[in-house]
Amino acid sequence: MINLEKPSAKQVKHYLAKHETLENYVLQEKALEKLFNLFPHNTDINDILLKSSTLNDFYSTNIFNTYAVAKHILAIPNLDNRLKQGDISLVDEIKEVTMSDGKKRDFYSFATKYCSHHNPIDFPIYDSYVEKVLCYFNKIDNFSSFKRAELKDYRKFKEILLDFQRYYKLKGFTLKEIDRYLWLLGKEIFPRYKN
Repeated sequence: MINLEKPSAKQVKHYLAKHETLENYVLQEKALEKLFNLFPHNTDINDILLKSSTLNDFYSTNIFNTYAVAKHILAIPNLDNRLKQGDISLVDEIKEVTMSDGKKRDFYSFATKYCSHHNPIDFPIYDSYVEKVLCYFNKIDNFSSFKRAELKDYRKFKEILLDFQRYYKLKGFTLKEIDRYLWLLGKEIFPRYKN
């Protein structure tokens, strides 16, 4: 039986400080930030390919045809303005890609990361570790009303994170900081246990 310490400002600060000691993750995040600042727009396939390929490599999102994904992103109307405005429906548009063999693939986690690196305030990142930690604490404290499958609905996922933030009184932290805490906690705890 896992017995995790309740989420608190102290816990979040602890994991954020821990993150800063993980050189590879810190440097990858800085490289991604630099890349997305150098190429903030999504009107050139080369820029999108660079961002998609780097995200895929750093986050191991298992996209085996980044060209198909980049081409798909390029075709989304008004993408840059919608990213700036925090239009979360973009995640659903980016995630479903028709590959060269005609099969549709769902790149949900990648889509959240792509949007988040353009606008981290409005687009929290979905990750399987984040999912496990949210489910764990919801089972204990019932901070939100959801089923595990609903975490794959981006609008619901963001609402659940906001519920988590409110319930545990973490308003002093951004969703990106909360995501980083949840991810590190999940990575540390859940590989050892079946959920």
